[in-house]
Amino acid sequence: MDNRSFNLVTEPWIKVIDKKTDQERKVSLTELFRNAQNYRQLAGEMRSQDLAILRFLLAILTTIYSRFDAEGTPYDWLKVDRELMQATGFSDQDEEDEEEDSENQQVLLDTWEQLFKAGRFSEIVLKYLQKYASRFDLFGETPFYQVTENEYNALVPKKKQISGAKGPGSVAIKQIDRQVSESAHTPAIFTPKSGQFKNRVALDELARWLITYQNFTGVTDKTKITTKDKFSASRGWLYSLNPVYADGDDLFQTLMLNLILINPSRPDGLQKPVWEYNDIQDYVFERRKQLPPDNLAALYTTWSRILHVDWTDGHPTIFSACIPMFDSESTFVEPMTTWRRDKKNNGYKPAVKSLRSLGIAMWRNFGQYVNPNQSDDIHDPGIVLWLQRLKDEGRIPYDSLLTLASAVLISDGNATSQSPVAEVYDDMHINANVLFDENKAFYWPERIEEVIETTQRIGDDYWRFAANIARIRNLDGHSFANRLSAKFYEQLNDPFKEWLAGLTNQDERDQKINLWKKQLRTYVLVATENVVQSSSPRDMSGIPGDNGLMTIFTVTNQLRYQVAKDLG
Repeated sequence: MDNRSFNLVTEPWIKVIDKKTDQERKVSLTELFRNAQNYRQLAGEMRSQDLAILRFLLAILTTIYSRFDAEGTPYDWLKVDRELMQATGFSDQDEEDEEEDSENQQVLLDTWEQLFKAGRFSEIVLKYLQKYASRFDLFGETPFYQVTENEYNALVPKKKQISGAKGPGSVAIKQIDRQVSESAHTPAIFTPKSGQFKNRVALDELARWLITYQNFTGVTDKTKITTKDKFSASRGWLYSLNPVYADGDDLFQTLMLNLILINPSRPDGLQKPVWEYNDIQDYVFERRKQLPPDNLAALYTTWSRILHVDWTDGHPTIFSACIPMFDSESTFVEPMTTWRRDKKNNGYKPAVKSLRSLGIAMWRNFGQYVNPNQSDDIHDPGIVLWLQRLKDEGRIPYDSLLTLASAVLISDGNATSQSPVAEVYDDMHINANVLFDENKAFYWPERIEEVIETTQRIGDDYWRFAANIARIRNLDGHSFANRLSAKFYEQLNDPFKEWLAGLTNQDERDQKINLWKKQLRTYVLVATENVVQSSSPRDMSGIPGDNGLMTIFTVTNQLRYQVAKDLG
């Protein structure tokens, strides 16, 4: 296997949808960055895999365009090693000069706008990939997203060291593959692969899963790197977020809208992706400090595990060792997450979607994505702040229809495994001039949040109606009501998202809101009527209630009254 090569720069491995043919195809990194404008979207095995790949691609672009402009010229304020294509420091300007810092940010925004208007990435990306091609090969002296056997053994305790395909700490392909995620002791039955095929993988698929696994790792690993202090096995970084990102009309636009060239945690622009470390020991040395990355390239390429792939007899055996993960509290360098206020210490932590919130659509948590009331309990996602800056400075059209999307891999919640059990994809479309409304007197985000609160009050009314029906039928009230409530909200999702996408800053606010209330009244009454139509003699004869006889007719009248009251 020493002479084998599978280089991600030149070999097709990223799945995309071609805009012309509307068919799936595989492309190399070179093809992708040369023709991103011709691809509709990433099209991997899972939406969460696509998100992991998207962040990997963004790490490449952020690294390059934080050093070079669209013409491939290094920025004046940086000292750039032309041979390595790396920024080594700053020019003679004063690093603390706020005026110069502001000017530098405008230059970075000019680069962004020039690329966006050109509709394609410039040649400097391909030059960078050619320069670092050896770091993107699945095989060789510096295998992609892996370490060599010697490096692995130097990082783990002696009793955990390996030799060829032998040694502790191995993880099977079926565990790396997040569609299967099968452990040695618990078979996964409902998977796209069965039997022996669960442990078979093509090289292009392996590359996709290596990136995905580093982002969405569980906590079953027993092997850890050696550290002075003990640490617990941690989940992959992306696995600990409630992700949010911008989705464009094509892959180029998606990459550009998420290409944040100005980040408050590192306004100087210095980036350090994992492949630019000359020695893996240097990378692990930094990770042992358990400090959050101060740049996006490092964050997007954060490893949760040291992986070594042995290819004895042509079959991969993967060995894994845990790395200490940094604390997530107030790690605002991360732009792709919503945040929640930690009441214990008053800090912010990334919100995490769980099985309990599985069926809650993005729009119902609108206030987590944009702070409608300027509440101290809410911290806007970095990607939303970036889009706002692009809009405010006229870098994107004032009336752009923006799409905020989320791809969430949800764990089982088991502290000893954190195995994925569900994946949720969702999005919402909204005009930039609505999301970032400058009219504070008639502020759309605040009015939208009020509409959502009203909608959820109606949802609560319907839930209580369903619980009363269950009581009449002598059923489990919570289970029955939750099931009907989930169906009610599922039917509301498309109409509400359509209403939200149709808003403009020229709208008369009350008129648009009343239009939605009218629709909402119709939906809840239709849902109620559907339940009434399936009524039984017991529903009509009723049971004794707290205020007299409780029948399907009395609880329906109660709901109608409450809906009329809540909708005004």
